[in-house]
Amino acid sequence: MNRVLGRTLVLAALLATLPAAAQTPRAQRGQSFAQTHCAGCHAIGRAGESPLPIAPPFRTLHESYPVEDLAEALAEGITTGHPTMPEFVLDPAQIGDLIAYLKTLEP
Repeated sequence: MNRVLGRTLVLAALLATLPAAAQTPRAQRGQSFAQTHCAGCHAIGRAGESPLPIAPPFRTLHESYPVEDLAEALAEGITTGHPTMPEFVLDPAQIGDLIAYLKTLEP
């Protein structure tokens, strides 16, 4: 392998290990909310399994529907068909924060 290609591969590997760009304050507040209220059941980060197997990881929510579509449900109160999910009703600022954080988990 030539020297330039070798250096390029090393640089690419190093860049891949760096943390993602800093989050906006709104996304940081959303992550904090998720850590406090959701992480007991859901995997809220970019990796890891949900502590409760039936709770989908937040990083996969966008695969089912646009995360912006959660805003109405969060405002009205998320309810599910299983008793382990508590009902949440968020205020508009909390909804925006949580949606901003969920958007950071999309590829």
